[in-house]
Amino acid sequence: MTHEDYMRQALALAREAAAAGEVPVGCVIVDRAGQIIGRGRNRREEDKSPLAHAELAAITDACRSHGDWRLKGARLYVTLEPCPMCAGGILSARIPELYYGAKDAGFGACGSILNLFEEDFRHHPKIVGHILEEECAQLLQDFFAQVRKKSPENLKIL
Repeated sequence: MTHEDYMRQALALAREAAAAGEVPVGCVIVDRAGQIIGRGRNRREEDKSPLAHAELAAITDACRSHGDWRLKGARLYVTLEPCPMCAGGILSARIPELYYGAKDAGFGACGSILNLFEEDFRHHPKIVGHILEEECAQLLQDFFAQVRKKSPENLKIL
């Protein structure tokens, strides 16, 4: 499978999140053999938790299926540039490669606001952005347009 194929898997999870009223972000983690070992989507509203981000859910799932908290041979694909919390999870799990779709001008920790991976940590993942960027960004734009149309007070999701 290609990087785009894996991002399409993450986009499917993002669409599930949108259908559940969540900000549409999806994530998959792939092992060295190319098998998806972790999946996650945003669930902040469902779980009533600011920690319920797609990346953290996928990391947790991958660690369980992999049988280790270190995901040294893994690649993470996420539809939106990770925030500082999720970037910290990527660092902690020792994930060596990160692929994301759309930039996040509000919380992005891979270059939009700051690049947490350039700091003096022992681990420095490779970062590749803009994978299916237009499709990832459009999904987010459509979601927020619907939220605004339904009710401006629903913008608490932000």
